[in-house]
Amino acid sequence: MKIFLDQNAFIAVVGLGLACAVILLTRSWRLRLGALALQYIGVFWLVALSWPSGLASIKLVVGWMAGAILGVSRIDQLPSDRRRWPTEWAFLGLVLILVFLSVATISPSIDSWLPTVHPAQTWAAMLLIGVGLVHLGVASRGLRVIISLLTILSGFEILYAVVETSTLVAGLLAMVTLGIALVGAYLLSKVSDEDVLE
Repeated sequence: MKIFLDQNAFIAVVGLGLACAVILLTRSWRLRLGALALQYIGVFWLVALSWPSGLASIKLVVGWMAGAILGVSRIDQLPSDRRRWPTEWAFLGLVLILVFLSVATISPSIDSWLPTVHPAQTWAAMLLIGVGLVHLGVASRGLRVIISLLTILSGFEILYAVVETSTLVAGLLAMVTLGIALVGAYLLSKVSDEDVLE
């Protein structure tokens, strides 16, 4: 299985790129959570290049649990997002292209710093961190902020998996992911409670 994952690792990078684009460009919370689930499939794939598959599956399970926690947090009762202007679409598209170009520039130098890293891991990690930071910068609603934090953490986890293969670290990062999702769900439910009371 590891040979298949290694030979087709750039499929995961393409999937992560699509997930990042959907997370950044869409207004639908359902599509965002679906893209988050796709993102964690790619994270599992790329972490499995450095870790045993059983240990890497922790990333997949915890990511899907985080998405499920956010999905049941009464998001549908939140006020709907305003409609997006064409200039906003153009701006976010250009920013996404800029992130892709930055990743293409930065990835070779990171590959030289970490000799055991697969190039697909570097591309995906930098892409997730970059898009997560951009999304965090333009986010004004709670769900968007939580998803961008999870995206940044996913990129970090891919790079950190190359450096450290400890089970304790995997558990700690899983707890951080679930903690972000639980705090986000709590804050989202508080916002929806206040909107219902008004």
